[in-house]
Amino acid sequence: MADKPCVLIMAGGTGGHVFPALSVAGVLSERGVDVHWLGTAAGIEARLVPAANIPLHCLNMAGVRGKNPIFRIAALFKAGTAVLQSMRLLRKIEPFCVIGLGGYASGPGGLAAKILGIPVLIHEQNAVAGTTNRVLAKLARRCLTGYPIALGGAKSCYIGNPVRAEIANIAAPEQRLSGRDQGLRVLVLGGSLGAKAINDCMVNVWPLLSGLTGVQLWHQTGRAHEGVVREAYQAIGAEVRADAFIDDMAEAYSWADVVICRAGALTVAELAAAGLPAILIPLPHAIDDHQRANAQWFVDGGAGEILDQKELTPEVLAARLTDLAAQPALRLNQAQSARALAKTDAAEVAADYCMEYADGH
Repeated sequence: MADKPCVLIMAGGTGGHVFPALSVAGVLSERGVDVHWLGTAAGIEARLVPAANIPLHCLNMAGVRGKNPIFRIAALFKAGTAVLQSMRLLRKIEPFCVIGLGGYASGPGGLAAKILGIPVLIHEQNAVAGTTNRVLAKLARRCLTGYPIALGGAKSCYIGNPVRAEIANIAAPEQRLSGRDQGLRVLVLGGSLGAKAINDCMVNVWPLLSGLTGVQLWHQTGRAHEGVVREAYQAIGAEVRADAFIDDMAEAYSWADVVICRAGALTVAELAAAGLPAILIPLPHAIDDHQRANAQWFVDGGAGEILDQKELTPEVLAARLTDLAAQPALRLNQAQSARALAKTDAAEVAADYCMEYADGH
């Protein structure tokens, strides 16, 4: 028996899975729970989880979707081995439950827990459930969702997506935007890898905004694109803040009047929590077109608009920004609508559901 009650978090691959899981881990730790993490060495969790002082256990596996037949067979073999590896870990740390938030490791970890009779919970961040969570929903006691979707039938519970506390605590739109009727602060987010289509367009949008007063641009380019984008802005004499990555997203969101970005689940959840209107450009080749579904929820709530990448031109984007610059009341209304969509207690609620299985530990 473990000295402290223990929960195993299963999440990895991208920040969209890992950051919400870290929020849940933080709440569980505050409640005296010993948190362990199951992931892979290839995902972003390999860097972020140890930095959060959480023990990371890595599985040697990869996804099986969209690969050629030979790689699929090899991946499935590794998945079987990963289930056995997960069972050994579970017997060692004796968690009172496991919670999966997506990524390759969630599958074998969840199956191993089910075999051993350990309660399984899952959290689906997107408005369209991913492959792993669709399978695990059949095994899980609780299916928590970031959007109001049906997953797992009666086991489904819409709690929202966990976001970092510093973002959830950003001042309300009516307070934050007070006195900002003139000009427009535009925050462009491409994610850690950057979004080349957005980057290329924005460099050509800037000259089209020259007739507007007080327009400011903060452009997060992605590490691979920073040099090219910065040089392009310099070549046209644009005074733009261009960063490869933004460490303090709460500062960036507090600064912004409107955001131009993709529609990943974490980004949309943070926009809602911060109370920010957005022009969302869904990744056109996202699996199951889940980014469009995420964006549609945000737009249906009155918080912004969708711009398809195939329609993304400097002229179209400049026209939309010009309209927003001229309508501060619309910006405030959209910001308030975004904030109304937020469920800023999602991490606490997810931890509450985990703690339901803590009796006897």
